[in-house]
Amino acid sequence: MTGTLVLAGTPIGDVADAPPRLSTELAEADVIAAEDTRRLRRLTQALGVTPGGRVVSYFEGNESARTPELVEELRGGARVLLVTDAGMPSVSDPGYRLVAAAVEHDIKVTAVPGPSAVLTALALSGLPVDRFCFEGFLPRKGGERLSRLREVAEERRTLVYFEAPHRLDDTLAAMAEVFGADRRAAVCRELTKTYEEVKRGPLADLAAWAAEGVRGEITVVVEGAPDSGPEELDAAELVRRVRIREEAGERRKEAIAAVAAEAGLPKRVVFDAVVEAKRSAG
Repeated sequence: MTGTLVLAGTPIGDVADAPPRLSTELAEADVIAAEDTRRLRRLTQALGVTPGGRVVSYFEGNESARTPELVEELRGGARVLLVTDAGMPSVSDPGYRLVAAAVEHDIKVTAVPGPSAVLTALALSGLPVDRFCFEGFLPRKGGERLSRLREVAEERRTLVYFEAPHRLDDTLAAMAEVFGADRRAAVCRELTKTYEEVKRGPLADLAAWAAEGVRGEITVVVEGAPDSGPEELDAAELVRRVRIREEAGERRKEAIAAVAAEAGLPKRVVFDAVVEAKRSAG
């Protein structure tokens, strides 16, 4: 029988946040693949756990080479535990390649849920949380960073980013340029740690604050683009959209209803536009 790959969430700051199952998995796994074996050692000492299996490194630099080795361990029946420095493996951390390879070989993949900087920052931000998207780290180069931000300039969902402290001021300034100086945001720093701080305000104000220098692990939460409201379409455009739908096979009644919904208008307005266009053409 093949083994099991276990993705284990680790504390993002306070060790007391470690899920109870983490200690059990650390003690019972045949192989522990750790992003940083020294940090793993500190974690196990803090938890009072002695790893029961072999410990190997698994980080960005050796991920490609190490993945086939771990897959062979899994195919041989081993229980492989994957941990990163903080948070959930494969979320802006090593792990995706191993998960994909395990799935390809029909190997069971499970998880020990744990702390998440993304969800913690989102919850603390004070911004809408019903819909959001995680964008990870932005490109380091200014031009590429602006291009990436422009791709989501009209995104209505709340946006969540990771950022390095020494790039935070440039990133917030770029966000203010692309999203607008008044777009609301929250900078969450050192979450669950001694010097935890959540700074909220317009992007321009946050950029000015960050220019003075910020330290620690950073998660940035940005309000989504405002609802621009229904499109204002003239009668000719309404008729054109109905005609396109009819040509695609929709019945006229259905096409009129769909166009009215898109434009935020009563169906009678679209119907009258279609009737008038037919009368004028006749």
